[in-house]
Amino acid sequence: MHRKQIQKTDMKVIIMTGATSGIGAEAVKHFAEQPDTLTVTGTRGSGRLVPQGTEVFPLDLSSLKSVRSFADAVKQRLGNTPIDILVLNAGARFKNNLQRSEDGFEMTFATNHLSHYLLARLLMPNMAKGGKCVITTSDTHDPAIFPLAPKTLDTKELAHPTKSSFGQGLRTYAASKLCNLLTARAFASLELVKERGISMIAYNPGLTGGTTLGKPSPVKRVLMSVVFRLIGVFRPSFFMSTPECSGEALAELALGKITLPTGRVYASLVKGKITFPDPALLAQNNDTKDVLWRDSAAMVGLPEQV
Repeated sequence: MHRKQIQKTDMKVIIMTGATSGIGAEAVKHFAEQPDTLTVTGTRGSGRLVPQGTEVFPLDLSSLKSVRSFADAVKQRLGNTPIDILVLNAGARFKNNLQRSEDGFEMTFATNHLSHYLLARLLMPNMAKGGKCVITTSDTHDPAIFPLAPKTLDTKELAHPTKSSFGQGLRTYAASKLCNLLTARAFASLELVKERGISMIAYNPGLTGGTTLGKPSPVKRVLMSVVFRLIGVFRPSFFMSTPECSGEALAELALGKITLPTGRVYASLVKGKITFPDPALLAQNNDTKDVLWRDSAAMVGLPEQV
């Protein structure tokens, strides 16, 4: 369907993935309350409910072709109007690493990391000066918090696993979240991003009940909430938040109502409050960051240089 280009030059533009369920659905409610704001979200399938003032474009993150089509559609819709906020929030978790994307990559890696890397590469030149890009990561990337977190990162093995099994789901998810954090750091180091004053934020919503990632039954959801709240008294990272709380924090970071300290990229929600801890040592490793960038660029068919 053809959509007219934006005519109002002072309109704020938000582009978002993962806005129809979980914390994204809560965050987009806050975006919809902003005056003179257009939110465009990419979704798979049709009939998704979104707040008034939000436009839905087709997007399947398991297909690099679909990502490119979405980026083209966004640019066509915006014309010369820049993007103020880019929120890369969509995420998926599978029980194993046996599934493959349309392009032949392991599905979790393709959906959570590679497609978002490509989308950010395609849309970053259209970002406004002083804009913000938020990538949803997870504290599961950190071995100090999550025992199945990666201690090394082999991008090619993640993309094309040689050790495929039904026991690799959580490990693969944690590795993809490490990729999200490293990607945020990599973009933050780009000259284009620095020159335009674009803020890169890797956001950890923490353990959040009621999202589509876990899909527990209502009874299990209540029991999990009670159990994790008790554990959270002693282990803050295991405190279970709500989609409303986690989504509000995501929106506040994106809208600039919460700002990160100078030099920080990682923001973590702990017991309902945004904190700014150091990520895992591997997430701070520049060699790992650079290898991931180089491999990801090759996988999506883009040059390393921006």
